[in-house]
Order: sequence, then C-alpha cells, then structure tokens
Amino acid sequence: MPKTYEIRATFDRENITVYQAFNKKIAEEALKHQTFQSSFSRNRMTWIKPSFLWMMERSNWGRKSNQEHILAIQLKRTTFENILSQGILTSPSKRVYKSGAEWEKRFKEAKIYLQWDPERSFRGNKLEYRSIQIGISRHVIQEYVDEWIVGIKDMTPIVKKMYQLSKKGDHAKAKKHLPVEKVYSLNDEIKGIIGASR
Repeated sequence: MPKTYEIRATFDRENITVYQAFNKKIAEEALKHQTFQSSFSRNRMTWIKPSFLWMMERSNWGRKSNQEHILAIQLKRTTFENILSQGILTSPSKRVYKSGAEWEKRFKEAKIYLQWDPERSFRGNKLEYRSIQIGISRHVIQEYVDEWIVGIKDMTPIVKKMYQLSKKGDHAKAKKHLPVEKVYSLNDEIKGIIGASR
C-alpha cells in the first residue's frame, strides 16, 4: 500500500515529467517552441501535476473544454525540488505548520502552492492515498516559461487511444499505454515543507 502523502512520477536521473491540459492553440504553440507562447497567460496561476491519472481525472481524458490537449512537460529534477522547497500548502495542515496564524502569514507571501488530492484509479475512482499538484503563481510564472521547462511532449494521441480502448472495455490493453510512475524520493527537509509521509 502506498504511503498517504508521497509523490509518484515518471522521471530519470536528470528530469521529471509533469502534466498540464490546454486548448489546441496553446498546446500547438508550446509544442512548436518547446515552451509556452503568447496565447498562454502569464498573469494567472497555472497548476502542474506529476500524476498522469490525476490529470486524466481533472481533464476527463482530454474531453473537457479547453483541456483537450494533454502535455507532458519535463523539468530538471533540481528545478522541481527547488519549486517544492518554496511551496506552501493550500490548507493549514498540523503536520507542517505550528499554528493557523503561521500558515496564514506564509500563505499570503507564497509564490508556489501545494495541494494534496486523492489519487485516482484508471477508472477515475478515488484512492486512499494522495497525489500532489503544484500551483505556480503569476509572480514566478515567467521563470516557469522561460527557464524551468526542458521539453514538452504531446500526450494527446495516446490519451485518446487509451480512452477509446477503455470505452470498448479493453481496460487491460489501455493500461499498457500508461506512463510508468515510481515513488519520487525526497530529502527530509523537503518532505517537511510539503507534508510528505516519512
């Protein structure tokens, strides 16, 4: 049984993959230039998710309006861990903060937001353990676009294929196309910041 609060992701020695969903224009520009362009807003928060199945739940397998295109975005692992180290949870967890007042003060100053949501099964059911999503505020979104992104891959065709197979009842065949996700190890300092299980 996975621990309640841990990050599971696709990664190698250098990079980690996170997911976002966008409309066609934003996605096509991003894929062409390997980062986001003018149609992507730098003036509002954007959320990245290491869990592929959580992204599928959020976008309804790329079927929600303005979320039809699923992008796999690669970040350096060092960058990803630096992002986490700046994060503030979206609720005053007693596992992390000494008091509600401490959390409130830090939340008002935050530039990176962290939220643990129930992980999802292939069929969209809530699981007992959690998955993290990371909110990048407008104060640092320029860094995300101009410095943090290593590369972008289009996952839309494989998402559509999995969805169609699943609709036909071929769940086992569909699952073979899922990205391989493993537990992402973190040092104790970052675990403490993000409220990860020890």
